[in-house]
Amino acid sequence: MIVMRTLTCQIKDYIQPFERQLALEELKALADGLPRAVDSTVDAALQFLVKTDAPLERLRAHLAYWQTIGFETQQITAQLRAEATSVIARNGVALNELPKVVPQIVDSKLPNKRCLRYATHGLHEYRGKFFPQLVRALMNMAQVPAEGIIIDPMCGSGTTLVEAVLSGRSAYGLDMNPLSVFVADVKCRALKLNPTRLIAAFEELSASLRKSACRPDKSCYYATLQDSDREYLAKWFATSVLDELDHIESAIEKLSGAGIRDFYHLCLSNILRSVSWQKNDDLRVRKEIINVPRGEVVKRFLDEATRSTKSIVAFLAQRGRGRMGCHDVREADARATAQELRHLKGRVDAIITSPPYATALPYLDTDRLSLIYFRLLPRNEHRRRDAVMIGNREVTERTRSSFWEHYLQNSEVLPRDTRSLIEEIDHLNKSKNVGFRRRNLSALLSKYFFDMHVVMREQKELLRPGGTMFMVVGNNRTTAGDKQVEIRTTHHLAQIAQSIGFRVAGTLSMDMLTSRDIFRKNALPSEQILTLQNDQ
Repeated sequence: MIVMRTLTCQIKDYIQPFERQLALEELKALADGLPRAVDSTVDAALQFLVKTDAPLERLRAHLAYWQTIGFETQQITAQLRAEATSVIARNGVALNELPKVVPQIVDSKLPNKRCLRYATHGLHEYRGKFFPQLVRALMNMAQVPAEGIIIDPMCGSGTTLVEAVLSGRSAYGLDMNPLSVFVADVKCRALKLNPTRLIAAFEELSASLRKSACRPDKSCYYATLQDSDREYLAKWFATSVLDELDHIESAIEKLSGAGIRDFYHLCLSNILRSVSWQKNDDLRVRKEIINVPRGEVVKRFLDEATRSTKSIVAFLAQRGRGRMGCHDVREADARATAQELRHLKGRVDAIITSPPYATALPYLDTDRLSLIYFRLLPRNEHRRRDAVMIGNREVTERTRSSFWEHYLQNSEVLPRDTRSLIEEIDHLNKSKNVGFRRRNLSALLSKYFFDMHVVMREQKELLRPGGTMFMVVGNNRTTAGDKQVEIRTTHHLAQIAQSIGFRVAGTLSMDMLTSRDIFRKNALPSEQILTLQNDQ
């Protein structure tokens, strides 16, 4: 006989309105019951009741936006404990003390504000990174089974993959940016590192860098790079900085275990931009020659390595050896997902992704120093790779003409509203004497929407009947002629999805959070979560 019990749930009191809606939806999905506000209206209440026969431990383990849940007594959610580990890691506990101390104090260090950098989510800055609690809530809302399969075909730095692995599911990711693939892969692998071995490796690395002096060596790592890449890096780094980078590389390579070495390579990648002559707060390629004092590169690396090591050790100390899922991340094109992952056709439970903005961000330019330094993509390949990436904004006159010709011949593939937007921008820009970027925009927009049509068609092939695709989509605006034109990307992608057989199950506007507020100059006030259902 099924026994329904009344569960008391305490919501996080610092979340934003759209997150509250996600919280109620995830609780409803996991508990299979309708939450009822106790101490105020639904929009303001902190306590909710829900009748459920779902196992308490399952709810405690998976809920993303809740602080405590329980029947007779309240229990802290696993998510809140995970977030607390990042607080502990930052607050003065010595690295080698963390495994012993964290389990003892975690319940007294619960965060009172948004925490996005627990587990491996804090490793390596990445432009356009979205936040982990959202992914966790969407998995819950999609009711992905315990052994389920989750895909992110434009995986970026791997937020979806990390959350899927942490939840015990199988995660698959694709990206055309080799640095994205490296970051996502290392972040997933680091979840399974042995904390004792990681602490020992850090101590070995730290001792090596602090005891031995930096001595330039003709057999150093930098000397092994191809000539054109060395010449390029020499334009962006002082010679003394390159010497120190070699010193760090040499120390990392002495560590045992590929997973640990890659973990520290990721730490090194994260400081490259700050010790280069690339203007640090500018997305474009702009030089600003600064003086980096001798020893500063090693110092910054050790600071980054300390922070990252403490974060993952604290998390693993709290989590223990619980079951984790597997992951597979590949350097591949989202427009060929069904071919790349053909063994998954009709089996995928959920797709959670955040597509690039249309013509908004030069991802390879942003990451070029790490791509070159770590041999992920030679400099002479960047332009060719950038040209085929979705959302690319750099085209030649000849390429622009070919895109526009393709649009004129195939425009009926796109919905009427999308055609009207593209043609309005084209008309407005032709009516004025505008620069090449504006002149290219209508052709580039058409290419973007054609590409996203292919991407969504590919995902539909992979989803099982009843599977769900979530896209976190950013709208933006442009100036065409003398007119401000809104590019309602969510609206256009929803219409494209319907044209290929998806059912639009909903959209949710979300306030822009700090971690994603990198397009402030040309973004509308919010992004949206587009929910697509594969009913066939």
